[in-house]
Amino acid sequence: MLYRESGQYKTSYIADQAIFPIREDRIGMAVIGVVALAIPFFASDFFLNAIMTPFLILALAAIGLNILTGYAGQLSLGSGAFMGVGAYSCYKLTTYFPDVNIVILVLISGLFSAGIGVIFGLPSLRIKGLYLAVTTLAAQFFLEWCFIRIPWLYNYNASGAIEVPVRRGFGDIILTGPSASAMTQYFVVLGIVVVVTLVVKNIVRGRIGRQWMMIRDMDIAAELMGVRPLTAKLSAFAVSSYLCGVAGAMFIFFYLGAAEPSAFSITLSFQILFMVILGGLGSLVGSFFGAAFIWGLPIVLRAGFPALGLNVGAEVIFHVAQMVVGALIILFLITEPHGLARLWQIGKEKLRVWPFPYA
Repeated sequence: MLYRESGQYKTSYIADQAIFPIREDRIGMAVIGVVALAIPFFASDFFLNAIMTPFLILALAAIGLNILTGYAGQLSLGSGAFMGVGAYSCYKLTTYFPDVNIVILVLISGLFSAGIGVIFGLPSLRIKGLYLAVTTLAAQFFLEWCFIRIPWLYNYNASGAIEVPVRRGFGDIILTGPSASAMTQYFVVLGIVVVVTLVVKNIVRGRIGRQWMMIRDMDIAAELMGVRPLTAKLSAFAVSSYLCGVAGAMFIFFYLGAAEPSAFSITLSFQILFMVILGGLGSLVGSFFGAAFIWGLPIVLRAGFPALGLNVGAEVIFHVAQMVVGALIILFLITEPHGLARLWQIGKEKLRVWPFPYA
């Protein structure tokens, strides 16, 4: 009786096509929004810096990969490199435009990543599946090589790393750098992720999103129905790379503060891919589920082992987390390919008819 559509009448097309057409969903999202806004006032700086901020950033990167793999059906193993393009682009933009608000530069940096993504997405017009994955893997290694071998990208820094400068915005608030507060950076990241996710949600629900899904399900039939594979596939690569680029810029400027090229290695690409697989392909909420699970699992294990009286080292926790993730990936691919998002959907359907077997 807690989750019902009975009595909720829609009298306009706008109401029928709303993102959250059910009243209980809107109430739930409002509660989540209030909790997200209230967390910084009760949580410690460590909780914000080490858990919440990177979780939101990686969730946005997972959404980017989900657009390409889950909605358009184009497998990619270069998400980490596209995040790196966004990070280095934002770093160069702060060098040339020091007085521009860093939030604007973060959003603009995604455009450079989108351009690179379109270039490496051109082979998708002729190849697919494993061969396309190998192509994006080549992009990963090539871009990593560029981050290391082109000194101009990191302003000829002797260490080869990019160091985030102090930047102010929204008046005189410090947004980046070692003196920026955890609360400020959390709110900036939260605002960007929420706005971008809403935009992506509307894109997926519209004509462009339908073209992506038609290409994913059967590209030949989609082409016969008038969908241009060139436009659909390259637009998916562009949007996906843009989101990864924005996430990469935030990853450096609002989380790490400084980073070497190894921060955008193939390990990061696989981590984002695992988030998408566990969370659910073709689901935006699944991207958040997958990011929360994979990023939060080592933290839970680090707190859980001492509670059980087990004194283990950090390397053991890391390996246990990797084994758990690997086992769950195999389990989900066999039993529930649509991941945690599908389990969430089934739970809502069960709640909708509870306590009756059907309604």
